[in-house]
Amino acid sequence: MTLDQAVARHAPPDIPAEAAPPSLAKGEGVGVKSAAGSEGLKLVRVDPVAGRRWSVPRWVRRTVGPLGLLVLWQVLSATGALESDILASPGTIAATAGDLVSDGTLPSAMLVSLQRVAVGLLLGGLIGVALALASGLSRLGEDLVDATVQMLRSIPWVGVIPLFIIWLGIGEAPKIALISLGVAFHLYLNVYAGIRGVDPQLVEAGQSLGLSRWGLIRHVVLPGALPGAMTGLRYSLATAWLALVFGEQVNADDGLGFLMNQAREFFRTDVIVVCLVVYAILGLIADFLVRTLERLLLQWRPTFTGQ
Repeated sequence: MTLDQAVARHAPPDIPAEAAPPSLAKGEGVGVKSAAGSEGLKLVRVDPVAGRRWSVPRWVRRTVGPLGLLVLWQVLSATGALESDILASPGTIAATAGDLVSDGTLPSAMLVSLQRVAVGLLLGGLIGVALALASGLSRLGEDLVDATVQMLRSIPWVGVIPLFIIWLGIGEAPKIALISLGVAFHLYLNVYAGIRGVDPQLVEAGQSLGLSRWGLIRHVVLPGALPGAMTGLRYSLATAWLALVFGEQVNADDGLGFLMNQAREFFRTDVIVVCLVVYAILGLIADFLVRTLERLLLQWRPTFTGQ
Protein backbone atom coordinates (compact mmCIF):
# COMPACT_ATOMS: atom_id res chain seq x y z
CA MET A 1 0.00 0.00 0.00
CA THR A 2 1.39 3.36 -0.98
CA LEU A 3 1.41 6.49 1.21
CA ASP A 4 -1.29 8.16 -0.90
CA GLN A 5 -3.57 5.13 -0.54
CA ALA A 6 -3.10 5.05 3.28
CA VAL A 7 -3.90 8.72 3.66
CA ALA A 8 -6.91 8.47 1.34
CA ARG A 9 -8.38 5.55 3.33
CA HIS A 10 -8.50 7.48 6.68
CA ALA A 11 -9.23 10.99 5.40
CA PRO A 12 -12.67 12.57 4.79
CA PRO A 13 -13.82 13.06 1.22
CA ASP A 14 -12.92 16.20 -0.67
CA ILE A 15 -15.18 19.21 -0.32
CA PRO A 16 -16.53 20.36 -3.66
CA ALA A 17 -15.46 23.83 -4.68
CA GLU A 18 -19.05 25.06 -4.99
CA ALA A 19 -19.86 23.85 -1.41
CA ALA A 20 -16.82 25.41 0.19
CA PRO A 21 -16.87 28.91 1.74
CA PRO A 22 -15.85 31.71 -0.64
CA SER A 23 -12.64 32.37 1.29
CA LEU A 24 -11.62 28.71 0.99
CA ALA A 25 -12.65 28.37 -2.64
CA LYS A 26 -10.51 31.37 -3.56
CA GLY A 27 -7.63 30.26 -1.36
CA GLU A 28 -7.72 33.35 0.88
CA GLY A 29 -6.33 33.58 4.43
CA VAL A 30 -3.03 33.04 6.09
CA GLY A 31 -3.51 29.69 7.80
CA VAL A 32 -2.97 26.36 6.05
CA LYS A 33 -5.02 23.19 6.62
CA SER A 34 -4.26 19.78 5.18
CA ALA A 35 -6.96 17.60 3.62
CA ALA A 36 -6.76 14.32 1.74
CA GLY A 37 -8.93 12.77 -0.93
CA SER A 38 -8.77 10.28 -3.71
CA GLU A 39 -6.23 12.36 -5.55
CA GLY A 40 -3.83 12.61 -2.61
CA LEU A 41 -2.85 15.27 -0.08
CA LYS A 42 -4.12 18.83 -0.65
CA LEU A 43 -3.54 22.16 1.08
CA VAL A 44 -6.47 24.42 1.93
CA ARG A 45 -6.03 27.96 3.30
CA VAL A 46 -8.04 28.92 6.40
CA ASP A 47 -8.81 32.47 7.57
CA PRO A 48 -7.96 32.70 11.33
CA VAL A 49 -9.81 36.03 11.75
CA ALA A 50 -13.18 34.58 10.78
CA GLY A 51 -13.96 33.38 14.33
CA ARG A 52 -13.05 36.57 16.11
CA ARG A 53 -15.80 38.71 17.64
CA TRP A 54 -15.85 42.47 17.61
CA SER A 55 -16.08 43.89 21.15
CA VAL A 56 -16.76 47.36 22.51
CA PRO A 57 -13.70 49.02 24.11
CA ARG A 58 -13.71 48.78 27.87
CA TRP A 59 -13.46 52.55 28.45
CA VAL A 60 -16.64 53.00 26.40
CA ARG A 61 -18.51 50.45 28.51
CA ARG A 62 -17.35 52.11 31.73
CA THR A 63 -18.69 55.51 30.65
CA VAL A 64 -22.15 54.27 29.63
CA GLY A 65 -23.56 54.26 33.17
CA PRO A 66 -22.36 57.74 34.27
CA LEU A 67 -23.35 59.33 30.95
CA GLY A 68 -26.78 57.71 31.06
CA LEU A 69 -27.36 59.00 34.58
CA LEU A 70 -26.24 62.49 33.54
CA VAL A 71 -28.59 62.50 30.54
CA LEU A 72 -31.51 61.33 32.68
CA TRP A 73 -30.74 64.03 35.23
CA GLN A 74 -30.71 66.73 32.56
CA VAL A 75 -33.95 65.49 31.02
CA LEU A 76 -35.73 65.48 34.38
CA SER A 77 -34.51 69.01 35.09
CA ALA A 78 -35.48 70.31 31.65
CA THR A 79 -39.00 68.87 31.84
CA GLY A 80 -39.59 70.26 35.34
CA ALA A 81 -39.92 66.84 36.96
CA LEU A 82 -36.90 67.75 39.10
CA GLU A 83 -37.18 71.24 40.53
CA SER A 84 -34.11 73.43 40.88
CA ASP A 85 -34.85 74.02 44.59
CA ILE A 86 -34.40 70.29 45.17
CA LEU A 87 -31.48 69.69 42.83
CA ALA A 88 -29.97 72.00 40.23
CA SER A 89 -29.58 70.82 36.66
CA PRO A 90 -26.20 69.67 35.31
CA GLY A 91 -26.00 72.80 33.12
CA THR A 92 -26.51 75.09 36.10
CA ILE A 93 -23.95 73.16 38.13
CA ALA A 94 -21.39 73.42 35.33
CA ALA A 95 -21.95 77.18 35.06
CA THR A 96 -21.61 77.58 38.84
CA ALA A 97 -18.38 75.56 38.84
CA GLY A 98 -17.00 77.83 36.13
CA ASP A 99 -17.84 80.93 38.17
CA LEU A 100 -16.25 79.49 41.32
CA VAL A 101 -13.10 78.62 39.42
CA SER A 102 -12.85 81.97 37.64
CA ASP A 103 -13.07 84.02 40.85
CA GLY A 104 -10.58 81.74 42.67
CA THR A 105 -12.99 80.55 45.36
CA LEU A 106 -12.95 76.87 44.43
CA PRO A 107 -9.15 76.50 43.91
CA SER A 108 -8.48 78.17 47.28
CA ALA A 109 -10.96 75.89 49.06
CA MET A 110 -9.50 72.80 47.35
CA LEU A 111 -5.97 73.74 48.43
CA VAL A 112 -7.00 74.13 52.08
CA SER A 113 -8.87 70.81 52.08
CA LEU A 114 -5.95 69.01 50.42
CA GLN A 115 -3.57 70.31 53.06
CA ARG A 116 -5.82 69.03 55.83
CA VAL A 117 -6.09 65.59 54.21
CA ALA A 118 -2.34 65.38 53.59
CA VAL A 119 -1.40 66.25 57.17
CA GLY A 120 -4.07 63.97 58.66
CA LEU A 121 -3.10 61.11 56.35
CA LEU A 122 0.58 61.46 57.25
CA LEU A 123 0.00 61.52 61.01
CA GLY A 124 -2.61 58.78 60.97
CA GLY A 125 -0.51 56.66 58.64
CA LEU A 126 2.55 56.87 60.86
CA ILE A 127 0.54 55.99 63.96
CA GLY A 128 -1.35 53.14 62.32
CA VAL A 129 1.70 51.54 60.71
CA ALA A 130 3.80 51.86 63.88
CA LEU A 131 1.11 50.19 66.00
CA ALA A 132 0.62 47.46 63.37
CA LEU A 133 4.36 46.71 63.29
CA ALA A 134 4.55 46.58 67.08
CA SER A 135 1.51 44.31 67.29
CA GLY A 136 2.20 42.15 64.26
CA LEU A 137 5.90 41.45 64.75
CA SER A 138 5.81 40.68 68.47
CA ARG A 139 3.50 38.66 70.69
CA LEU A 140 4.22 41.06 73.55
CA GLY A 141 3.31 44.00 71.33
CA GLU A 142 0.09 42.26 70.32
CA ASP A 143 -0.85 41.72 73.96
CA LEU A 144 -0.20 45.37 74.78
CA VAL A 145 -1.58 47.07 71.66
CA ASP A 146 -4.19 45.00 69.84
CA ALA A 147 -6.86 44.83 72.55
CA THR A 148 -6.71 48.60 73.09
CA VAL A 149 -6.90 49.38 69.38
CA GLN A 150 -9.80 46.99 68.85
CA MET A 151 -11.66 48.60 71.73
CA LEU A 152 -11.14 52.12 70.40
CA ARG A 153 -12.00 51.04 66.86
CA SER A 154 -15.47 50.00 67.95
CA ILE A 155 -16.23 53.60 68.98
CA PRO A 156 -17.71 55.68 66.09
CA TRP A 157 -14.90 58.08 65.29
CA VAL A 158 -17.38 60.78 64.25
CA GLY A 159 -18.81 60.68 67.77
CA VAL A 160 -15.56 61.98 69.28
CA ILE A 161 -15.88 65.37 67.55
CA PRO A 162 -17.29 67.06 70.68
CA LEU A 163 -14.35 65.76 72.72
CA PHE A 164 -11.87 66.96 70.11
CA ILE A 165 -13.46 70.42 70.23
CA ILE A 166 -13.15 70.49 74.03
CA TRP A 167 -9.59 69.19 74.01
CA LEU A 168 -8.17 70.92 70.91
CA GLY A 169 -10.40 73.96 70.36
CA ILE A 170 -12.16 74.91 67.14
CA GLY A 171 -9.14 75.54 64.91
CA GLU A 172 -7.33 73.17 62.57
CA ALA A 173 -6.32 70.67 65.26
CA PRO A 174 -9.68 68.86 65.68
CA LYS A 175 -10.12 68.53 61.90
CA ILE A 176 -6.67 66.98 61.43
CA ALA A 177 -7.11 64.77 64.50
CA LEU A 178 -10.40 63.43 63.15
CA ILE A 179 -8.80 62.55 59.81
CA SER A 180 -5.82 60.94 61.54
CA LEU A 181 -8.06 58.82 63.73
CA GLY A 182 -10.00 57.37 60.80
CA VAL A 183 -6.83 56.72 58.80
CA ALA A 184 -4.93 55.05 61.64
CA PHE A 185 -7.53 52.34 62.26
CA HIS A 186 -7.73 51.23 58.62
CA LEU A 187 -3.98 51.07 58.20
CA TYR A 188 -3.53 49.24 61.48
CA LEU A 189 -6.02 46.51 60.63
CA ASN A 190 -4.73 45.87 57.10
CA VAL A 191 -1.00 46.04 57.89
CA TYR A 192 -1.47 43.82 60.94
CA ALA A 193 -3.46 41.29 58.89
CA GLY A 194 -0.83 41.42 56.14
CA ILE A 195 1.99 40.69 58.58
CA ARG A 196 0.18 37.79 60.23
CA GLY A 197 -0.88 36.47 56.82
CA VAL A 198 2.68 35.89 55.59
CA ASP A 199 3.24 32.27 54.58
CA PRO A 200 5.10 30.53 57.46
CA GLN A 201 6.94 28.35 54.95
CA LEU A 202 8.62 31.49 53.60
CA VAL A 203 9.71 32.38 57.12
CA GLU A 204 11.12 28.87 57.61
CA ALA A 205 12.93 29.13 54.28
CA GLY A 206 14.47 32.42 55.33
CA GLN A 207 15.58 30.96 58.64
CA SER A 208 17.14 27.98 56.88
CA LEU A 209 19.10 30.42 54.71
CA GLY A 210 20.55 32.01 57.83
CA LEU A 211 18.60 35.27 57.85
CA SER A 212 18.59 37.16 61.13
CA ARG A 213 15.40 38.48 62.72
CA TRP A 214 15.84 41.85 61.03
CA GLY A 215 16.66 40.08 57.76
CA LEU A 216 13.43 38.09 57.98
CA ILE A 217 11.43 41.25 58.66
CA ARG A 218 13.06 43.14 55.82
CA HIS A 219 13.16 40.47 53.11
CA VAL A 220 10.19 38.23 53.98
CA VAL A 221 7.63 39.75 56.34
CA LEU A 222 7.42 43.33 55.08
CA PRO A 223 7.25 42.40 51.35
CA GLY A 224 4.61 39.81 52.20
CA ALA A 225 2.57 42.41 54.12
CA LEU A 226 2.84 45.03 51.37
CA PRO A 227 -0.40 43.98 49.54
CA GLY A 228 -2.35 44.40 52.76
CA ALA A 229 -0.71 47.78 53.37
CA MET A 230 -1.73 48.99 49.89
CA THR A 231 -5.30 47.89 50.50
CA GLY A 232 -5.28 49.69 53.83
CA LEU A 233 -3.96 52.84 52.17
CA ARG A 234 -6.84 52.84 49.69
CA TYR A 235 -9.38 52.46 52.48
CA SER A 236 -7.59 55.14 54.48
CA LEU A 237 -7.82 57.65 51.65
CA ALA A 238 -11.55 57.09 51.34
CA THR A 239 -11.94 57.50 55.10
CA ALA A 240 -9.79 60.64 55.04
CA TRP A 241 -12.15 62.37 52.60
CA LEU A 242 -15.15 61.25 54.62
CA ALA A 243 -13.60 62.56 57.83
CA LEU A 244 -12.78 65.83 56.07
CA VAL A 245 -16.45 66.37 55.27
CA PHE A 246 -17.34 66.02 58.96
CA GLY A 247 -14.31 67.90 60.20
CA GLU A 248 -14.92 70.93 58.01
CA GLN A 249 -18.37 71.32 59.53
CA VAL A 250 -16.65 72.40 62.76
CA ASN A 251 -16.33 76.20 62.59
CA ALA A 252 -14.42 76.15 59.30
CA ASP A 253 -13.58 79.50 57.70
CA ASP A 254 -12.20 78.02 54.49
CA GLY A 255 -12.23 74.80 52.52
CA LEU A 256 -14.86 72.80 50.69
CA GLY A 257 -16.86 72.21 53.85
CA PHE A 258 -17.02 75.96 54.45
CA LEU A 259 -18.43 76.48 50.95
CA MET A 260 -21.03 73.78 51.58
CA ASN A 261 -22.09 75.38 54.86
CA GLN A 262 -22.54 78.74 53.20
CA ALA A 263 -24.48 77.17 50.33
CA ARG A 264 -26.75 75.36 52.77
CA GLU A 265 -27.74 78.64 54.43
CA PHE A 266 -28.75 80.14 51.08
CA PHE A 267 -30.26 76.94 49.62
CA ARG A 268 -27.65 76.85 46.82
CA THR A 269 -27.89 73.23 45.76
CA ASP A 270 -25.65 73.95 42.77
CA VAL A 271 -22.73 74.96 45.00
CA ILE A 272 -23.29 71.95 47.27
CA VAL A 273 -23.22 69.57 44.30
CA VAL A 274 -20.07 71.25 42.93
CA CYS A 275 -18.31 70.63 46.24
CA LEU A 276 -19.49 67.02 46.33
CA VAL A 277 -18.25 66.47 42.78
CA VAL A 278 -14.89 67.93 43.75
CA TYR A 279 -14.72 65.59 46.74
CA ALA A 280 -15.45 62.66 44.43
CA ILE A 281 -12.88 63.71 41.81
CA LEU A 282 -10.16 64.22 44.41
CA GLY A 283 -10.96 60.82 45.88
CA LEU A 284 -10.76 59.15 42.47
CA ILE A 285 -7.43 60.83 41.73
CA ALA A 286 -6.01 59.71 45.07
CA ASP A 287 -7.24 56.15 44.50
CA PHE A 288 -5.71 56.14 41.01
CA LEU A 289 -2.35 57.23 42.43
CA VAL A 290 -2.44 54.47 45.04
CA ARG A 291 -3.37 51.85 42.44
CA THR A 292 -0.51 53.03 40.23
CA LEU A 293 1.87 52.76 43.19
CA GLU A 294 0.47 49.31 43.92
CA ARG A 295 1.17 48.12 40.37
CA LEU A 296 4.74 49.40 40.61
CA LEU A 297 5.51 47.87 44.00
CA LEU A 298 3.66 44.59 43.48
CA GLN A 299 4.84 43.63 40.01
CA TRP A 300 5.97 40.28 41.40
CA ARG A 301 2.44 39.28 42.45
CA PRO A 302 0.17 37.77 39.78
CA THR A 303 -3.44 38.91 40.04
CA PHE A 304 -6.74 37.96 38.44
CA THR A 305 -8.08 40.77 36.23
CA GLY A 306 -11.43 39.27 35.23
CA GLN A 307 -12.66 37.45 32.15
